[in-house]
Amino acid sequence: MIDHTGFAVSDLRRSKAFYLAALRPLGIELIMEVTAAQTGAGAHAGFGAAHKPFFWVGDHGSPSSGIHIAFTAESRAQVDEFYHAALKAGGKDNGKPGLRPHYHESYYGAFVLDPDGNNVEAVCHKPA
Repeated sequence: MIDHTGFAVSDLRRSKAFYLAALRPLGIELIMEVTAAQTGAGAHAGFGAAHKPFFWVGDHGSPSSGIHIAFTAESRAQVDEFYHAALKAGGKDNGKPGLRPHYHESYYGAFVLDPDGNNVEAVCHKPA
């Protein structure tokens, strides 16, 4: 299952204002923002509903091509397995498996770049 998706934008402030207005009629709102210092790459804004961001836009601080997709993992072990299988299949490391507490305290994810440079993630939201 897809957990969330996003892409890079040329002007985060402008795009954030656009999506705030455009998505409001759909009941989608700005849920959270993360800084470049927190992510180790670019700043991002997460839109969603019911306190869960599922659509992200971010500045060009990331090494990826601009497309990001995250798949839901049922366990942290499954995140680890995804990461190692993706590297073995030719993916490139874009963030080793681990906790990302700037999203929430149980956020455990791993990131790889696919052969075209897309940022692919597996994430488990469950506590250890």
